[in-house]
Amino acid sequence: MMLKVERKPRKICVVVTARASYSRIRTALAAIREHPDLQLQLVIGSSAVLDRYGNAAHCIEADGFAIDARIYNIVEGETLATSAKSTGLALVELSTVFSHLQPDVVVSIADRFETLATAVAAAYMNIPLAHIQGGEITGSIDEKVRHAVTKLADLHLVASQPAAERVVRMGEARNRVYVTGCPSIDLAEEIRQDSALNFDPLARYGGVGAAVDLSQGYLVVLQHPVTTECDEALAQITETLYAVKDVDLPILWFWPNVDAGSDATSKGIRRFRELENPANFHFFKHMDSKDFLRLLSNSRGIVGNSSVAIRECSYLGVPAVNIGTRQNGRDRGRNVIDVPHERQAIRAAVESLVTRGRAPRDTLYGEGNAGRRIADVLAAAPLDIHKRLEFEDVIHVGSELQHQKRRAA
Repeated sequence: MMLKVERKPRKICVVVTARASYSRIRTALAAIREHPDLQLQLVIGSSAVLDRYGNAAHCIEADGFAIDARIYNIVEGETLATSAKSTGLALVELSTVFSHLQPDVVVSIADRFETLATAVAAAYMNIPLAHIQGGEITGSIDEKVRHAVTKLADLHLVASQPAAERVVRMGEARNRVYVTGCPSIDLAEEIRQDSALNFDPLARYGGVGAAVDLSQGYLVVLQHPVTTECDEALAQITETLYAVKDVDLPILWFWPNVDAGSDATSKGIRRFRELENPANFHFFKHMDSKDFLRLLSNSRGIVGNSSVAIRECSYLGVPAVNIGTRQNGRDRGRNVIDVPHERQAIRAAVESLVTRGRAPRDTLYGEGNAGRRIADVLAAAPLDIHKRLEFEDVIHVGSELQHQKRRAA
């Protein structure tokens, strides 16, 4: 008689390092936790455990997720040097955590600088690495980090077909690339099905600033420093602040993330608040991801340089003014107006945004079922840490350069 051998659930260790990363993975966490062939391990670190950045760990636990480990690795200063040091500390801490948890797969999310530590630790410890949201194009250091993690990863769970093709062109095996969509779109779909603003943001989250009336509409502003332009962070945030100052709508302004230049961005916001004492601004540190999307869905639009304007807002049809280079090259929908860090250009785009109403909805980044797809891939995909550069769609650079020279001659 044949004995049935039951396979132990795969231990899937997901590392969350920022509030935005949690919204990018929230539905996948739930799907992993509920999957009969998977066991969720959750590690929280970097700005996700710091009160000054909203302490996303509180929201994570409130959503019912058990946190298996916390790491504290952020070096104060928000400079290029402290970003590098914070990544190094994360590498040290995560190596210890992975040694203790013994995961079967480590999951790294997107492209924040700390995610490089997750990828290096897993790779050097012979743990298969799954990367979510590879193959995309943006500006700043995120571009380098994202592609570096792609080369360290063994499974690629990408948000779109164009992203999948880019990963393959980077030399990754096509059978290791899975188009799952973006889990943040799953949350956007939930909000789209029931979009009413069913809470008072000021009462629930407090914040600082005027007691604004949201009944006639409002704008959301979220602008992060650009790591490759961190010396310009103060000037850039000042241009945005004064561009929206005289807009005849309440402004709900959200604090920046922990990237290099964040201190200068925060300084600009505080200085503006003290000098101008604006009667239509209210400032928030953090908000639950569903509440934030609900707030966005009911707004007149979003201004700044956050990827939420490109991803979730394109799905929800929320108009967006995208400022500067932080999202350069990212696939975008019809909701986005791109402008430089210039006060008049921002102001003109905001006025256009306010008057044009809702934008057409796009499904560039998925249709609302990414979490389940990611869990299914993690449960069934072959796990192999051995990889070689694939040449299926790779251009031989030397030959191409010689061909260009011959054509020019």
